[in-house]
This record gives sequence, structure tokens and C-alpha cells, in this order.
Amino acid sequence: MKILIIDDEPFVLKVLQHQLSSLTDAEVVPCDSARAALAELAVDAAQIFLIFCDLQMPEMDGIEFVRQLVALHYDKALVLVSGEDIRTLETAERLALAHKLQFLGAIQKPATREQLQQMLERAVTCCVPTPLRAAPKTYGAEDLRHAIAAGHLENYYQPKVELATGRVIGVETLVRWRHPDDGLVFPDQFITLAEEHGLINDLTRVVLTAALVQTRHWLDAGLDLKVAVNASMDNFSDVEFPDFIARTAEMAGVPLTSLILEITESRLMKDPLSALDIIIRLRLKRIKLSIDDFGTGNSSMTQLRDLPFDELKVDRGFVHGACRNDALRAIFEASLSMARQLGMKTVAEGPEDREDWDFLKASGCDLAQGYFIAKPMPASEVLGWIAAWEPRRQELM
Repeated sequence: MKILIIDDEPFVLKVLQHQLSSLTDAEVVPCDSARAALAELAVDAAQIFLIFCDLQMPEMDGIEFVRQLVALHYDKALVLVSGEDIRTLETAERLALAHKLQFLGAIQKPATREQLQQMLERAVTCCVPTPLRAAPKTYGAEDLRHAIAAGHLENYYQPKVELATGRVIGVETLVRWRHPDDGLVFPDQFITLAEEHGLINDLTRVVLTAALVQTRHWLDAGLDLKVAVNASMDNFSDVEFPDFIARTAEMAGVPLTSLILEITESRLMKDPLSALDIIIRLRLKRIKLSIDDFGTGNSSMTQLRDLPFDELKVDRGFVHGACRNDALRAIFEASLSMARQLGMKTVAEGPEDREDWDFLKASGCDLAQGYFIAKPMPASEVLGWIAAWEPRRQELM
């Protein structure tokens, strides 16, 4: 097996070759240009399982070389090693990942022995063949219409906790489709289908009704939780929507102040005038409104300016790893500052590890929701999870 290293600086090339040769039994092949590397690939591509490539090179730079790798259908591991600034490296990393290359990461020069060892270990894992996954099954509008009518939709709930205290203060409702043949189907396989075929109002009503009934059960058990339900922009073309929510909450015996509607930015308003009418009426009924996945959809700033939101949820893409990434941290802190100035609560989506948690706790963000805290769970598991969370909460505080 071979490793290619590509750099137009002879000294750097020699140092990298020496470092890698001391760490692996694989043959390390130095190339002083991208064209020389392409010639090696043309002769012996099957034996090359890892490439270390510089970005800044004459004749053909690293980005052009990446394009050539895509054209050659190169399916082994790639690492970028460059003296460019971290933002340039991060952008190059996103490009490599977008090309579906087996990209292991980027290293700023000079590369350390520890960094190279880490990349070698990743390459070994990366090159182990894995079974091909079947493409997700697709469903038709009639399948979903039947599922809604037959009661095959099931709510899962993901806890939200207060960062200052660790207290569980609410849950987000996340719908699943309990398919009789395929098991649990996740919303990314049917929400867009519902929006495109005029089924989203029926789906939302089913989810919201079940969430309010469940909220009553929790209240009866002595658990006062704010329950968030996702609403599509398409729901805001139905002028009866606010009255339906009010009637359903009254029947369930749940105060409207316990409900939060999370409005996603993924779709534009079809009828802005009706949407404004409905949103204002929801607010007049004291239903709280949250702008979901902030920063990733359509016209975030315009919606903040025009709509009376109570809560801003910062998308997970700006949360996980923000403690280690200056750009993510800047965007996250700017979102928090803007929300505070607008009198809104803030929710950080997607903390995945202790570093994320500690960063969020120090940031002054109000709430957090993510896998580090809990994955979405059936309603029957929530009370047990809260009991198990208490000792962990004490440790995290």
C-alpha cells in the first residue's frame, strides 16, 4: 500500500516523508507537483490508500487537484496540509466533503507527528470496506394520507433544559411514522411530501392534538412542561388554525401558555398577508412563537423584523464545535446578542459533547436541546428520563 504526499517545497516534502515513514510501514511516495501525483495515480491507483496534498502549488493548485480526483473517482482517503489560514482550510474542507471524497481533515503547516498519526489511524478505519446502505424508501401521497387517517403517526419528545440550572423546562414534539411494514419512518422522509401534496395541515393537527393530550397527562403527574410543536409555513395559510389550536387546548385542559409553535424557515410564506394575520392572532392567544433553525433558511432577518417571536433557536450547525471554531463562535454569539436585544429567549440546538455544554453554559444562552442531553423518546419514557437526568444535572452544574 502507498501514501502520496504532494508539495512543491522540497524541504517540506522531505520532512513529511520522513515523519510518515517513521509512523507506517506503507510506502511513502513524494510528489513535487499535482501533475506528478496524477501520473502516479494513473500507474498505481489501486495501491494508493491515502493522499496528503498542499493547497498552494504552481501550475495546478490543491483545489484543481481535488477536482481531478473527483473526475478519476478516487475513493480512498485525502488530507489537506497547507500554510493557508484556517478559514481557507475550512472552506476547502467543505468543498472536499461536498464532492463526497473520503476527506479526513485539514492540517495547518507545520504538521506535527501527532496530527499525522491521527490521520493515519483515520485512514485505516476509512479504508475498511463497509456494506452499502440501501437508499431510503420513498413514499407516495396516498401512503401518507392513509397513515394520517389510520393513526400511524406517533409523537416523540426531546427535552429542553435550562443551561443556568440544568432544569428540564420543556420538550420539542417530533413526529414519527410507525409504518406497518417498514417500522419507524423519520420526518425527513415525509414532511416535504406532506407540504407538496396539501397534507401538512392534517398532519400538523394530528401531531398538535396528541401533544396537547400528552401535556395534560404530564400536568396530572405534576410535571409542568412547555411543549413545542413544529409548524410549517404552509400552516399559516389556514385562517382557522389559531381557533383550532384554542379549541383543542381547551378540550385537552391545557393552558395555551404551555404551547410553543416552532416555525421553520425552510419554506417561504405562500400568502404573507394571511400568515401575518394568523401569527398575530396566535400571539394574542398567548401562544409562544419560536423561530426554528435560525440562520439556515429564508429571510431570517426579515422574519425577525416582521414577526413577534418569543424565542430564537440557533441551528445545530452553529452550535456543535463552536468552542473550537472562531467563525461558528462569532455567528453563535451574534445570534445570542441579537435575540437579547429583541427580548427573546435563546435555545441552542445540537450540543453533542461536554465541550459544547460547557461553552453554551458560559455563553449566557438560555436553553439547550441535543443528543448530549437526550435523544427524542416516546412519551412513556420522559418521566423515567427526567429522574435519571437529576444526578447527571448535579454533576454538570
